[in-house]
Amino acid sequence: MNDPQKVSNAIRAARMYYYQNLTTGVIAKEMHVSRSTVSRLLTYARLHGLVNIRIIEPAELPDKLAKSIRGKYEIENVHVVPVPEIAGEAEWLERVAQYTGNFLNTKFDSNMIIGIAWGTTLTAISKHLLRKTTHNSQIVQLNGAGNTQSMGIEYASEIIMRFSENYRARAHLFPVPTFFDYPETKQTLWKEGSIRRILDLQSRADLLLYSIGAVNAGIPSHVYSGGYLSESDYKILEEYKIAGDIATVFFKEDGSFENIPINQRASGPNLDLFQSKHGICVVSGLAKVRGLHAALKGKLMSELIVDEPTARALVNQF
Repeated sequence: MNDPQKVSNAIRAARMYYYQNLTTGVIAKEMHVSRSTVSRLLTYARLHGLVNIRIIEPAELPDKLAKSIRGKYEIENVHVVPVPEIAGEAEWLERVAQYTGNFLNTKFDSNMIIGIAWGTTLTAISKHLLRKTTHNSQIVQLNGAGNTQSMGIEYASEIIMRFSENYRARAHLFPVPTFFDYPETKQTLWKEGSIRRILDLQSRADLLLYSIGAVNAGIPSHVYSGGYLSESDYKILEEYKIAGDIATVFFKEDGSFENIPINQRASGPNLDLFQSKHGICVVSGLAKVRGLHAALKGKLMSELIVDEPTARALVNQF
């Protein structure tokens, strides 16, 4: 495998053939080569380990991983999405987002409220929703998105509106900062009627949909890459041994979230909301394993959707 271009072409052909179910003829046109060249590239990919073809029995690895996670953490339900490890984390996230978009239609219906926490994973899910018309349903944003670096509010509102349009549901945006400069500012604003209406909707939500934020993730969590945290904030995260966040509210390695100073300034709901509601947590990427383990220990989800390599790492590491 000394020819990087051939390796790249083989992977490209394999992606189209195995992931997109395209014929060799279509792939040939796309790559501007002959069908025989495509066939040779696919053979090359298999012979050099770029493609791993497996027959998955019903009780094989994904189900075993799900059972192991359910047993260890006593979680209600676990969905392990099959995906080849060699595909890379971007593809893992795509597969998980596609699965979640489909699965969500079995959980969300008319006369329901779903709380959405914005972020990289939720962005991917919002692009793979399957159209479903509901009645008297509502989508409520769980945490603010404004920051001093950019208009994160627009980023979050785009996600919420995709869900709203897909389900023909009423959208409730939360136009406040992600983190306040002072806890007193948050306490005062939380007394306002317009804010209390959003907080009330959050408390009455039937479902919560969110992911786990992680520092230095392969596909960076938006809160860590979007200018939401200062250098002093990062020092606090390190000092308190923060494992991750849910809706920009942080939790420790043991899953606890009390007495973390930065949470007093966070606009996201207290994490006991996620302990009391039916929370669907969607996770993809090895950098999130530590945070996922902590969140599971803290009982911060009812249902988990996770890609196979990340599930395997969770089981093997903890």
